[in-house]
Amino acid sequence: MYGDNTLGIPILTVVTLLPLLGALVVTLLPKNASNAIRWTAIATAGIDMLLMLVVLGSYVSAGAGFQLVDRIEWAPGLGLEYYLGVDGIALLLYALTSLLSLVAVVYSFSSVNHRLKEYYASLLVLETGMLGVFVALDLALFYVFFELTLIPMALLIGVWGHGRKLYSAMKFFLYTLAGSLVMLAAIVSVYVQTAAGPGEPTLNYVDIAQQAPSWSYGFQTWMFWGFFFAFAVKMPLFPFHTWLPDAHVDAPTAGSIILAGVLLKLGGYGFLRWLIPLSPEASIDFAVVPITLSVVAILYGAYITLVQRDLKKLVAYSSVASMGFTVLGIFTFSPQGVQGAILQMVSHGLISGALFLGVGVIYERLHTREIAKMGGIANLMGGFTGLFVVLSLANLGLPGMSAFVAEILVTLAAFQVRWWLAVPVYAYIIISAAYMLWMVARVFYLGQPQANHAMPPMKIWQEAVPLVGLALLSVLIGVWATPFLDTMAPAVTALLDSLPIAPDTGTAWSP
Repeated sequence: MYGDNTLGIPILTVVTLLPLLGALVVTLLPKNASNAIRWTAIATAGIDMLLMLVVLGSYVSAGAGFQLVDRIEWAPGLGLEYYLGVDGIALLLYALTSLLSLVAVVYSFSSVNHRLKEYYASLLVLETGMLGVFVALDLALFYVFFELTLIPMALLIGVWGHGRKLYSAMKFFLYTLAGSLVMLAAIVSVYVQTAAGPGEPTLNYVDIAQQAPSWSYGFQTWMFWGFFFAFAVKMPLFPFHTWLPDAHVDAPTAGSIILAGVLLKLGGYGFLRWLIPLSPEASIDFAVVPITLSVVAILYGAYITLVQRDLKKLVAYSSVASMGFTVLGIFTFSPQGVQGAILQMVSHGLISGALFLGVGVIYERLHTREIAKMGGIANLMGGFTGLFVVLSLANLGLPGMSAFVAEILVTLAAFQVRWWLAVPVYAYIIISAAYMLWMVARVFYLGQPQANHAMPPMKIWQEAVPLVGLALLSVLIGVWATPFLDTMAPAVTALLDSLPIAPDTGTAWSP
């Protein structure tokens, strides 16, 4: 049966599984039908994006709870369900996934020319895994989608990447797998815990979130650390971040767009959807750990970015700091902080995805990522330079761009919790301005490229349109954030209402 889906069709199922169907069609096409393979992948991702617009249009921003629900009890005796639903926490990330997947597929049209069937099949399977993570409301189903992202991403790095691609793919695979196995043990524990209760065993999000406050403190502690490790590795949060720069540097451009734009967000979403609801008391008591690690990540990410000489590594390390903002906002347990964290994930997805696409544009023409071998690109590609500069300014939090709104919300929340938590945020703002402006000057305005290669203009559909579109979306959020914040508000309020909030502070922190 289908749940309270006002559309009358299982729209979330269609949007989530359509890329998987597209991957199957791609694998059935002849190997020499290159254009058919490319256009099938583009059509799949494009139709999926159009259907995503239907989801966005059907979502009631003022509504509470999960909407557009698809629910089937496929193993009633075991308490397992096919259960999909979307709320304000998931909706924007769900849409971001579809958008960036389309950008990655379109960009790859002329930049990837070998093993096309396997390449596009991997991209589309990866898209289904990421989409499923954001709408799965059965913990076992969530784990299936979470794991489904692992192998396709590792293949994209290991087969179509550069440099030490096999090393980077294996490092990404082992880090993520280690975290996932710990989470699997936690999921099994949840199942056993519910089976020991008066009702039927279940992994249904709604049911276990209602039961979690009554679980023993010791069990909640195990839930916190079991899920924390998996999601901290996925983000990645310091000190679990070491796989990220290698994976980014050696991944193909489309892989970096997806990795930075969406995959890192699975960890932040996991904190909000599963870790906090399943360990409400423990989350309050142990919040000092992610708060401390997020502050270290913000400062470490900023300082290490200052010394990078590889353009792709520079953008990658800036992601470590950005994800630190996300964790800081989440564990303030305040409406401003959590909304800022979600907005930061969306903003970072748009901006970092566009920046990695821009790095790919440069690499295709100069065949180098070393900043020292670049220079004077503004004289050769004026339009591209303007777009990249705008995106660089957006990345450092320029007012009027999406990152500014997100960082302001997180900073205000941190200041209200502990005033000194705002200090590293201010330091990051100064340092990020230094490394982004230094990079822009060296790459675009000073000197000439040492590599003697032609600098043809941007490809309209594969490069220019995606860059312009992502930049405009960042501006839209930066100047008109209210609709996005209003969409999140009911779900964020419901999440925080389930926590033991200190009445004298308005947050979960005691004075």
